[in-house]
Amino acid sequence: MARIVMKFGGTSMAGIERIRHVAGLVKREAEAGNQVAVVVSAMAGETDRLIQFCREASSLYDPREYDVVVASGEQVTSGLLAITLQGMGVNARSYMGWQLPIRTTPAHSAALIDAIDADILEGVFSENGIAVIPGFQGVAADGSVSTLGRGGSDTSAVALAAAIKADRCDIYTDVDGVYTTDPRIVPGAKKLAAITYEEMLELASVGAKVLQTRSVGLAMREGVAVRVLSSFEDKPGTMVVGDDQIEDYQMERQLITGIAYDKNEARVTLTGLPDKPGSVASIFEALANANVNVDMIVQSVPRAGEPSDLTFTVPTAALAQSADVLEKLKEKVGFNEILTDTNVVKVSAVGVGMRSNAGIAAQMFKALADRGINILAITTSEIKVSVLIAEEYTELAVRVLHTTYGLDDNGETA
Repeated sequence: MARIVMKFGGTSMAGIERIRHVAGLVKREAEAGNQVAVVVSAMAGETDRLIQFCREASSLYDPREYDVVVASGEQVTSGLLAITLQGMGVNARSYMGWQLPIRTTPAHSAALIDAIDADILEGVFSENGIAVIPGFQGVAADGSVSTLGRGGSDTSAVALAAAIKADRCDIYTDVDGVYTTDPRIVPGAKKLAAITYEEMLELASVGAKVLQTRSVGLAMREGVAVRVLSSFEDKPGTMVVGDDQIEDYQMERQLITGIAYDKNEARVTLTGLPDKPGSVASIFEALANANVNVDMIVQSVPRAGEPSDLTFTVPTAALAQSADVLEKLKEKVGFNEILTDTNVVKVSAVGVGMRSNAGIAAQMFKALADRGINILAITTSEIKVSVLIAEEYTELAVRVLHTTYGLDDNGETA
């Protein structure tokens, strides 16, 4: 007998027929003798609809009341799934975030989970019951409903799995696992049997949409084994585990695990930046105070004492805000002009094999150069190399790098 948290996303819960299908998957796990808790998202598109209602009601809405509204989507699906399971003869009941409770910080619409009380769930398990819990929500110290931000249901599921010491957290999505790259671009992309937390965290942070970054980070900290699989196809998924467990799933590691891309990048260039102490610090301090995340940074300095150009990237959604912040600094810092470009993409190669193998970055740069793709900026971590290129080369770059690192195949990895 295993203890499992099953999480179903919005596409899995989009309508009564799909909810019936989800109920069948849950019932199957229970009939196999497993203890099951289920976390559900709102129906696909429902959260966006509720957010729009808030905006139409008032452009300056109260964040507390915003959470009351947007949390209702998950409450609806949790109740409907519990009703459907009961109709199948399953002992199921829904529990809101405040009923367990799932305690959070008071930051409405962006709360963090402080603690989860598992006593109620232990009682449910002792009676061979199934708890259905709305994701994305909890309760603040003042008793008000709080939400975790977009994608928060994955975080809810992993946090719940940690709290009840589950053997596994199954994240059901509309894809059947984690692939070496986007199969829509590279038909020969391989589905991975397993991937490490670190690799999944890096892939999620640079554009892979399979899992939300925050949930992967929490799983890594708490040591929760996560499985990504499809709610629409009965196929083996991908396990996300610690580096010490990866050999249980595959005998030999690839140097590079996956290629990801992110079009949510905008390039900002400041020309004629004075060569004096504090200039760069003033720029990035102002952006940080505006809660703008800066990613890739390149500074060109012709020679000491001469003005330089500073280039960096920000999320596309933050470009207008960034330009406004920088315009106010122009006179104080003394740079010439602000140039922006949204027709760029960040392409990344990720793999723990980089730690022990030299030349990974050089392979990337040469492969792109051989196809006439110019690199605009570079950033690295211990297991990642990312380059910024013109958006028109996205698919070509992904295909070239996928081939360069030997990832092309038509089957799954061992």
